Amino acid sequence: MFSQLLILLISIHAFLYTEADDIHFRVIVTNDVHGAVFAHDFMKDEAHPGSLSRVKTFVDLERAKLNQHVVLLDNGDMLQGQPTAYHANFVAQAESNLFSRVMNYMAFDAASVGNHDIEAGPEVYNTIAMEFNFPYLAANAVDAISGHPHFQPYTIIEQQGVRIAVLGLISPGIPNWLPAKLWKGLEFTDLYETASYWVDYIKTNEQTDAILGLFHSGAGADTDLESYELLTENAARHIAKYVPGIDVIFTAHDHIQRKELVTNISGQEVLMICGQANAQAVAAIDLVFSGGLTERRQLKTIEGQLVDMSDFDPCPAFDSLFKKDFDEVQEFINQPIGTLKSDLNSRESYFGNAAFTDFVHQVQLSLTGADISFAAPLSFNVKIPKGMLSMRDMFNLYRYENYLYVMNLKGSEIKNFLEYSSSLWFDTMTDKHSNLLLFRKGEDGKNIINEDGKARLAKAFFNFDSADGLIYTVDVSKKAGERIQIKSLKNGEAFDLQKTYKVALNSYRGSNGGGHLVDGAGIPHESLQKRITFVSEKDLRSHMADYILEMKSIAPKPAATWTIIPEAWAKEAAKRDYLLLFGGGL
Repeated sequence: MFSQLLILLISIHAFLYTEADDIHFRVIVTNDVHGAVFAHDFMKDEAHPGSLSRVKTFVDLERAKLNQHVVLLDNGDMLQGQPTAYHANFVAQAESNLFSRVMNYMAFDAASVGNHDIEAGPEVYNTIAMEFNFPYLAANAVDAISGHPHFQPYTIIEQQGVRIAVLGLISPGIPNWLPAKLWKGLEFTDLYETASYWVDYIKTNEQTDAILGLFHSGAGADTDLESYELLTENAARHIAKYVPGIDVIFTAHDHIQRKELVTNISGQEVLMICGQANAQAVAAIDLVFSGGLTERRQLKTIEGQLVDMSDFDPCPAFDSLFKKDFDEVQEFINQPIGTLKSDLNSRESYFGNAAFTDFVHQVQLSLTGADISFAAPLSFNVKIPKGMLSMRDMFNLYRYENYLYVMNLKGSEIKNFLEYSSSLWFDTMTDKHSNLLLFRKGEDGKNIINEDGKARLAKAFFNFDSADGLIYTVDVSKKAGERIQIKSLKNGEAFDLQKTYKVALNSYRGSNGGGHLVDGAGIPHESLQKRITFVSEKDLRSHMADYILEMKSIAPKPAATWTIIPEAWAKEAAKRDYLLLFGGGL
C-alpha cells in the first residue's frame, strides 16, 4: 500500500512541474557505511543507530515530497566492516551480492569506490560493479596497461533538462595498505591531477549545469600548489581550492563530519560536506536551478545539512525483504568456535605485554614458523570474556580482513621498525610524573582533555606494534629513535643487527600501512614486494578462527617478551594514563 501511494505521489510530483519553475534537487549521500546494512550491530549484538535500513526510511520520505528530484549517492567503503560485509562477500551462497541487491532496491544513482571496497578483492568488486544498476565510480583507479579508468570515471544525472555530473575518486594510498593481489592490474593516480583532467573534460564535453565531487578522500591540509605532494591520501580541500568548476565536494575516508565552504582560485565558494560513518548521518544538499523555457539552467543556490539517521526508524519493507540475509548473518556470527579460558582486554595492550595482542603474535608465529612477529591491537576498547567463543568474538579481536605476510628483514631494520612504533606510542618521560602514552597536546603543551573528561592518543592505536620472538626493552626516558634495546631472540640466541630474519606481520603493515617499513625501517617502498616470502591463503581472522577450532580451547597469556623501563616510572604512569584514556581503573 505504501509503495502504491509513493508511486502516485511521484507521478503527481512530475505533473506539477512546468518548464518555467525553478528546479530543485535533493542530493543525499552516505559515506563509510562499513557494512551497516541493518539497524543491528552484529559485533555488539545490539541496536545500531545508523544503517541503510534507516537511510531507506529517510530517502522514501524525501522522494515522497513534491517538487524535488532526489539523487542518492554513496561515497565508498561500503563492502567492509560489520560481519554483514564479510558474510556477503566471502560466505553467502546467494546468486548476487547482498550489497548490490540492497543498493539496487534503494535505487542509488551512483557510488564511488573506497579503499576498503578494494580490500574485498577483485572477484567481489568487479562482480559488484556488474550487478549494480548504477555506475561504480573511480576515475583515478586505472588499468595498468591501458591507462584508462578501470571503473567509470563519472556519470551524468539529468532531470528536466538539468545535467549534473558526478565525478568519483578513490584515495590513492591503496598500494601502501593492501596486498598487491587485491589490486593486481590497477594503478592509483593522484587525486588532484585526476580531478583537474576530468573536470576539464566534463566542462568541455558534457555541458553540465553542476559538477559534484564524490571523493573517497578526506579533506586534508590547506596546501598550496608548491607544497602539495602527489598521491596525498586526503586531498579534497586542495581540489576544492585549485580545481575550479566543482560546485560541491562530498568527502569520506577520514570519518570526520564536516560542512564548510572553501573559496577556490576563481573566487567561487565550494561546499565541502561529509556525513557520519556507519550510516549514522548522511550529507544532504539542496540544489536549486533557475527555470526558463529556452535559456540554459543556472545553479542559483546550494545548501547543505547533516541528517542524523537515529531520528528515523528502520524501514519495515527493507527489513522484511532482506530478513533471510539478516538471519544468515546472525547464524554465522553466533557459531561457536572454541573455549576461551581467561578474559581478553584490548585496554591492556597499550601498557606492555597483553594477552589480547600476544594471542595474535602466537597465531602468526604458529602459522608461519617465522622468527619474529609484529602485531598491534586492532580494537581500541574491547573485552572478550572467558567462555565459549563465537565468530562474533573474532570480529572484535581482529577487525580487518588483513592477510598474513612473512617478510625478510635485517636485524637493524627490525630495531628501527620498533623504534618507529615506539615514537608513535610513547611520550618521553622526564620524571615519574610524566605521561607514558603520547597524547594529543594543545598549543600550551598540555594534554587536550575532551568534554567526556578523557584524553585522546596522538597517533592511531592500530599502529602500536610490539614484537614477539624477541626479548627487548623500551626505555621511555630516552627520546624517540633511541629507546629500543634488543637483548636476544626469545629462544636465547643472540640477536644480530646484520642478520636477516623471517618476520610475520599483517598485509596492511607489510604494504607500509602506518609507515613502519619505509619511514621506520628505511626500506624503499619499491623493494617491499621483494621482501615478501609468504602470503596467507585467507584473511588472518579466518586463519585465527581455524586455529581456535583446531585447538578447541585457548588460554592466552602475556608473552613477557618486552619491558618498558624505567619500570617504576612506567608502572605508576600507566595507572594515571589509563584513567585519562578510559576513565576507569587498570
